[in-house]
Amino acid sequence: MLKTRVATALVLLAVLLAVAYSQSFLFFAIVAGAFFAAAAWESLRIFKSPYPLIGAAIWTAVFAFMLWQGDFQTATLLFGLCAAIWAIRLAPALALGLPSLDGIGNRLLGGIYGISLLGCFVAIIVLFRQSPLYLLSVMAIVWVADIGAYFSGKAFGRRKLAPSISPGKSWEGAIGGWIAVLLFAAAVTATPDLADTFMPRVQSRAGWVGLLLVMTVLTIASVIGDLFESQLKRRAGIKDSSNLLPGHGGVLDRIDALIPTLPLAVLIDAWL
Repeated sequence: MLKTRVATALVLLAVLLAVAYSQSFLFFAIVAGAFFAAAAWESLRIFKSPYPLIGAAIWTAVFAFMLWQGDFQTATLLFGLCAAIWAIRLAPALALGLPSLDGIGNRLLGGIYGISLLGCFVAIIVLFRQSPLYLLSVMAIVWVADIGAYFSGKAFGRRKLAPSISPGKSWEGAIGGWIAVLLFAAAVTATPDLADTFMPRVQSRAGWVGLLLVMTVLTIASVIGDLFESQLKRRAGIKDSSNLLPGHGGVLDRIDALIPTLPLAVLIDAWL
């Protein structure tokens, strides 16, 4: 299982780097659209939609239309909506719970989660248009938080973060992930060759205290995204969002922490 997981991770990383540095926006957009379609399909299945393929096709058509239109300035409204969705509805659900699968509340929740998923992938496009390295620098925040949380939780985990949602996560792991992100951000900021990436830009405009606050907010957002998808899967009675990625589950299982984080990062970048 571990070998399969590592092999899939290496393949995904190789694909990401190859697509990001292909110097073809069209190629990148097509691959992003394919992953978005898979994530939308998985999301609709988790919400027990009767027609997940049709729903995924509609969401993908909306994503493709936004790419074709190409006016990413107005996408700021979408990112603001995503931030509001997470702050007002999705994050509080971790404490308040989710509606039943057979009610209208579930359909409404599925719709707003679909909006947040759309915002995540549009944010990927916006960040990529700045540069592939800029996109990777933002995504790396989530990856570092996840890796730091995993090893910190294994070594020091005692107090459960959300035992009814994800028993394996601990407060010590979350704090360890946060510290790892802060160290990573400081290292990137101190590296001259990475001056055109997200963390140095934040530090140059908001100072070290601003960088600390931004990294803290994004780390919290990544944890919330991870926990919310775990809550959805627990309600649906499934372990993984799908089996599209051997050893990793589905696309949503790999991007759950990115969904609230990337639109928020683009908003912060625009505000600064």
